[in-house]
Parts: sequence; structure tokens; C-alpha cells
Amino acid sequence: MTPFLEVHAAVAKVGKYASSESGDTVELIERPRGGMSLVMVDGQRSGRSAKAISNLVVHKAITLLAEGVRDGAVARAAHDTLHAQRGGQVSAELVMVSVDLVTHTLVVSRNSRCPSILLRGPVLEWLDAETNAVGIHLNTKPAITEYALEPNTTLLVFSDGVWAAGARTGERINLPALLQRIDPNGGASAECIADAVLAEALRLDQNRPHDDITVAVITVRAQPELNQVRRLVLRFPIG
Repeated sequence: MTPFLEVHAAVAKVGKYASSESGDTVELIERPRGGMSLVMVDGQRSGRSAKAISNLVVHKAITLLAEGVRDGAVARAAHDTLHAQRGGQVSAELVMVSVDLVTHTLVVSRNSRCPSILLRGPVLEWLDAETNAVGIHLNTKPAITEYALEPNTTLLVFSDGVWAAGARTGERINLPALLQRIDPNGGASAECIADAVLAEALRLDQNRPHDDITVAVITVRAQPELNQVRRLVLRFPIG
């Protein structure tokens, strides 16, 4: 019997130390034919200028996703928009993750130097196909991978604040070892994994992150029965 599945998504993020605003932007949107998409953008530069870039790209992406445009075309359009509005002078790293209930697949579209990590049971796969950030080079296209929705699946995507954590002290983050420690059996919650990765990145940067840090985790887990309730939780500190 095919198990019922439940998808969890969690995001944990923090801005660069002593910066006025984070240049990373993340949005979640429901797909018009079923499922959801997560869009994560890391804008070039830092502070407010980076935020303006990431907001521009995210807004274009979620608008098109809400209209039912396919992910690959969305990534290309986001690139074209940034390239046209900023004259090819600024870039943004874009990652989109979609749970597509039409095809029953998990779709990962990357325009980012940072890899992503997919765990399916004990098997870890790096999603690291070479691709350019959006906004600079003509004819930029995303690297797209697609997987059937299956239980015990965990997808980890992150900005370069995670990837470069600890670089200044010579102790780089070891994500496979960290995932093995916090999610050895593929049952940890998305929030638990996101919080653990963020905490490790902050530790390596001595709690003074050298770049904006964003971690997004999507999990697919088996459930004994179908639960029709959907939930969205947000925690937003105000200083």
C-alpha cells in the first residue's frame, strides 16, 4: 500500500553581522494546480542594496509561479528581468524548490554557486551542477533536477553564508556529517534540521556571521493516515 505523505518546509535565517538588513529573501507560495514552491534569493552586495535586488527577483518568480508558469521558465524570466532593470551589472543567486502535485515530484532549480543536498534514506546526493547566478550573463538558464516524491526524503538548500561559514578560522562546515548526526534515520523535522545548520554556521563564524545566512529544509515523510489540515508557522523577531 502506498503510504500517505506529508511535506514540511522550514526556513531559518539571520543577517550579516552589523549589517542594516539581510540581502537574502525567501518566499513560499502555493502552486495553482497543487503543491507549493519555495523561492530563495541571495542578492549581490549587502544590506539594503542587496535586499532590493533579492526582492526584485523573488517578486518576479512568485508572480509567475502563481500564474502557473513552469519553474525553468520562471528562472529564465527572473534572470531577464534583473538583467534588463540593472543593465547586467548585478547578480543574484536563485534557488527554487517545488513540490508539484501534478507530476508528484520534487523539483529543484538552481542558479547558484552553492550546492544543495538531497537525502533519500541513507543516500546523500550533492546537487552541484555548475550554473550561473541570474542577472549577468546572457542566456543564463537553471540547473534543474526532479525526483519522485518518496518518504524519508530531506532537501537542504542554503545561501553562501552557510557554505563559507568558518572560512576565516579554517574550520569549514561539514554538512554531511552534521546531517548524519541530527537526522540519522530520516525522521527529523524540517525545523530541527534548519535550526541545527544555522546554529553550526553561527558557531563557526563565532556568532558574528560574515555574510547573510539562510537555510531552507523540505522534508517528505510517511504518515499513517491522511490529514487534510495545512499549517504555516512564522516566527519573526522585532528588535
